[in-house]
Amino acid sequence: QGQLLESGGGLVQPGGSLRLSCAASGNIFNIRDMGWYRDYPGKQREMVAVITPENNTNYADAVKGRFTISRDNAKNTVYLQMNNLKPEDTAVYRCHQEITFYHGTFPGYINDMWGQGTQVTVSS
Repeated sequence: QGQLLESGGGLVQPGGSLRLSCAASGNIFNIRDMGWYRDYPGKQREMVAVITPENNTNYADAVKGRFTISRDNAKNTVYLQMNNLKPEDTAVYRCHQEITFYHGTFPGYINDMWGQGTQVTVSS
């Protein structure tokens, strides 16, 4: 089928910025919602931001005003610009895309695709 490849995580000081990217590969028919989620040890996965094909966005209250999600449909890529990072933003960030791949010459079923995760650490 295909896969998601994430990049952009790392170590940053409080107040700093990072930009995450997540590119989908494969024989893609279309992509519906794209989003970013984060995992904390021992806790349930948390939604960070989601963007629809119409560029409607939804953010977790904890990141509103600091994070911006965007997408480039031509590149099958979703981005997360993170500004004014805080220590509590430290987590593994995973992207999610709802992808329909071609099955032969026709569209197949919608697949819930997840990235491998990228570590974001905010610390002085």
